[in-house]
Amino acid sequence: MPSSISLQHSLSATIAYGFRYRTLLKQHTFLSYAAHQLQRQKSSTLPLFSSSFCRVPNLRFFTGNSLFSRMEQFWSGSSVNKNKGMIQQLQRYGVIKSHKVTEIMETVDRGLFVPDGTPAYVDSPMSIGYNATISAPHMHAMCLELLEDRLQPGMHALDVGSGTGYLTACFALMVGPQGRAVGVEHIPELVAWSIKNVEKSAAAPLLKEGSLSLHVGDGRKGWPEHAPYDAIHVGAAAADVPQDLIDQLKPGGRMVIPVGTFFQDLKVIDKKLDGSISVRSETSVRYVPLTSREAQIKGTD
Repeated sequence: MPSSISLQHSLSATIAYGFRYRTLLKQHTFLSYAAHQLQRQKSSTLPLFSSSFCRVPNLRFFTGNSLFSRMEQFWSGSSVNKNKGMIQQLQRYGVIKSHKVTEIMETVDRGLFVPDGTPAYVDSPMSIGYNATISAPHMHAMCLELLEDRLQPGMHALDVGSGTGYLTACFALMVGPQGRAVGVEHIPELVAWSIKNVEKSAAAPLLKEGSLSLHVGDGRKGWPEHAPYDAIHVGAAAADVPQDLIDQLKPGGRMVIPVGTFFQDLKVIDKKLDGSISVRSETSVRYVPLTSREAQIKGTD
């Protein structure tokens, strides 16, 4: 196992956890975070994260089936216990700090939102077909923490690229029945499946009542019907931030979106009360492009 010093020297210190990715070719990187946590937890016998998605030289500690099997042994028992174990592990390594995020992720069982037969509680993305994935749990946690202040009861949230519906369900429970959570996904088959997933989850009453909705559409155009939004999450990289999404962001609201082509940064965009925009980079990431349905199916830009 590489030491924390050699690990840090072999990696770019600017690359961190990584964020939501939409195809099997996408690579999450949370490397500086992992190096930091390795230094803090170097006496621990548990793996940092069970992940097979890192493809960086000299980072073999974070790759391979052995970590999957070790984590699967750690998270044993019923689906409820496995989901809770997953969350406890993310808390242990400082990914989840918020009590509210803990509560929501415990309430929405990840196992209901993955294909049958896949290891739902391993910290790795899972293929869901159509060149798409459900993101790794640490990414969902990071999204929720970045947006938590804009996911208060009564607020409106938009999830662009809603996939299996997991994160949209989390948003819905956070904003509650007086709020609004909208998922937009351009693959009709995924939207139909996501609705079935939500119907099995703790968010089912909100779907039935109408405060949670999932739609087929081009997420680059947002969903004007329920705008403006306090929180917008985008799950693929835009060359430039779509103006429609900026327009649909409420003054005081926040958008989290990866921006760039080959080199990408996760941008946190805040719209001030006077309508002006501030932008900061949270971390370096690698996403596939925010693109059309046809291009995604073909696996092209």
